Amino acid sequence: MGAPFLTRTLAGRPVAEALLAGARATVDGGVARGRVRPGLVSVHRGAATPFAVYLRQQARAAERAGIDFRSIPLEDGAGARELAEVVRRLDADPAVHAVLLEHPLPPSFDFLGAVSALRPEKDVDGVGPQSLGLLVARRPIHAPAVARGAIAIAEHYRIPLNRRVAVVGRSETVGVPLALLLLYRAPTRDATVTVAHSRTPDLRAALAGCEVIFSCAGTPGLLTRAVVPEGAAVIDIGLSTVPDPGAPGGMRIAGDADPRSLEGWASDLTPVPGGVGPVTAARLMANAVAGWERLTGGTT
Repeated sequence: MGAPFLTRTLAGRPVAEALLAGARATVDGGVARGRVRPGLVSVHRGAATPFAVYLRQQARAAERAGIDFRSIPLEDGAGARELAEVVRRLDADPAVHAVLLEHPLPPSFDFLGAVSALRPEKDVDGVGPQSLGLLVARRPIHAPAVARGAIAIAEHYRIPLNRRVAVVGRSETVGVPLALLLLYRAPTRDATVTVAHSRTPDLRAALAGCEVIFSCAGTPGLLTRAVVPEGAAVIDIGLSTVPDPGAPGGMRIAGDADPRSLEGWASDLTPVPGGVGPVTAARLMANAVAGWERLTGGTT
């Protein structure tokens, strides 16, 4: 073990501020030239899920970016048919330039079928089959905001990614797109990527030698110094609720990393909340503005 050191906290706020400022400048310029203001709609199951934290971040970020924002909660008892109808209406609405569907959703909602009905320009989180196919082809219209937000944090804090990097998580909406983005040939990427997950038999062996770890497994406490190489930077994307008698409602938000275990062990660590979440919301607004420009004849 090396000499003791303090783990650097990678706060998301300054990264989010820069993204929102850029989005706002683009929106204000377009509106000044007579273009309609961009509209973003978030479709979700309601307030009683971890997504509610992200929903509040979306609303605040949209206001900062000058985007008209509204949310549509699905009614109790709703399923695939109701979700498909909501998506169909939003895709046809010219005042809506970006649509976000809560994910993951229970299988009964048929998330894939619903998001497939969105044109790629409106699939603001880039998780539909057309969007993911364009990402694989390295010609994305939108790449998932969570993945791009996580990379934006690493780049903001000058964490080199052109080395051995691990992605812990394999979902088609976060882990897989993140691995693809890290593999892109770019001055700050060109990573050699290991993909692991919560069922990897020997996670410690899988992560050995990795200098940066992005975790999106959704498993609280998964990353401790028992599995994370000493000195690695950890970008924690996980978002779960765990029991905590001292927290309001008896529950608190937790990431995949155990911050107490990793303090003085990991070189860098994003807090949860306050790390990737705010940047994801800001990156979502940047995606929405880019889609708005495409749909209204602005710069592509």
